[in-house]
Amino acid sequence: MVEMIEYPSAQAEIRLSHIATRKMGADPSLEKQVLGILETVRDRGDSALVEYTRQFDAPAFNGKQLTVSEDEIDAAYKKVDDDFLAILQAAIANIEVFHRNQLRTSYFITRPDGTFLGQMVTPVASAGLYIPGGRAGETPLISSVLMNGLPARLAGVKDIALVTPPRLDGAINPYLLVAAREVGVTRIHKIGSAWAIAALAYGTASVAKTDLIVGPGNVYVALAKKLVAGEVGIDMLAGPSEILVIADHQANPDYLAADLLSQAEHDAMASSVLITTDRRVAEQTMQSLGRQLLQLPRNEIARQSFENYGAFFLVADLDAAIELANRIAPEHLELQIRDPWSYLGKITHAGAVFLGEYTPEAVGDYFAGPNHVLPTAGTARFASALGVENFLKRTSVIAYSRSALERDAHAILRLAELEGLEAHAASIRVRIK
Repeated sequence: MVEMIEYPSAQAEIRLSHIATRKMGADPSLEKQVLGILETVRDRGDSALVEYTRQFDAPAFNGKQLTVSEDEIDAAYKKVDDDFLAILQAAIANIEVFHRNQLRTSYFITRPDGTFLGQMVTPVASAGLYIPGGRAGETPLISSVLMNGLPARLAGVKDIALVTPPRLDGAINPYLLVAAREVGVTRIHKIGSAWAIAALAYGTASVAKTDLIVGPGNVYVALAKKLVAGEVGIDMLAGPSEILVIADHQANPDYLAADLLSQAEHDAMASSVLITTDRRVAEQTMQSLGRQLLQLPRNEIARQSFENYGAFFLVADLDAAIELANRIAPEHLELQIRDPWSYLGKITHAGAVFLGEYTPEAVGDYFAGPNHVLPTAGTARFASALGVENFLKRTSVIAYSRSALERDAHAILRLAELEGLEAHAASIRVRIK
């Protein structure tokens, strides 16, 4: 099901190259199809949204259902249990505590000569959150609502729109509705896939356009975000999920197998990689993987994921393991080694790092506090987790007095003249005659 490969080796390079090439939306014909959906929604608005939703989600859907009503939200609160509400509030508290540290403030610098410089930090006016349907709405992705909505609220975004595909009956799962209200979402629309992204980017009669679109989704969503980027802001082009676990001789094979499966069950394009210094650990993990796989409802998806993009790499020591992990730049990186803290400083490329055998990736997905919307497919080399800063803008502020302008005039004139921009230079000369 999964290869055991020594690293470095020619075989390892082949497998690494194969894993690195798994990107969503590489098919030009698919991109053309998504472009057609975007143009249809831009041209036809609500009628296109209703037609697509009828075709793919809810056959009896109508235009009056595009926006969730207050009555629907009130009814949702009556359907969820108290235990869920308590867990939801605890998760919200953890995520808020972590993300409050990301808040930025405006700053200003003044000088005796009258120079005034500064930066104003303000939130975007509106943000759209895309939340996938989750098995036709039967498995609501509550964690995605929290991780996308709370940073927007903390940033101070006034208009927070959530889009998600409806269930077959045209409704939204009550647990998702309650989570959305609790995190501060101001409007919810029952639309999914590329047509939801189009509505947020261009606007329709029922769906006001937003300035920013964030959130995960399938290949159609990823391509739609890519194509509207520039028309609106986007968070990132997230690809299939991935996990990389580094293990030494003392690692528990059952823990390793369980954590690798936690990503493999997402979809057949997910990647689960183990890097270990111990062949015995690798062999026992593979055996445990086979046993645990049989218990998973999504076992066929997980099996395909391992066959397609899984790997067990055997390395000489932990330094080699860290070097390989930095090269892969994984979305999730677990250090299941004796002293993970001593190696944390050597990690340069990872979306999130999980330290020790009692910190599985799932604690970050749901409850610990850090954001679970993370860079994938090697983009952790330059990208970061979703956060409050994604919803903030920075505006520079500049004010010069006459004496300050006279002081800097020569420098500005010289640089403008070197660039051949005479009008720039003239705007200085006219003021210092």
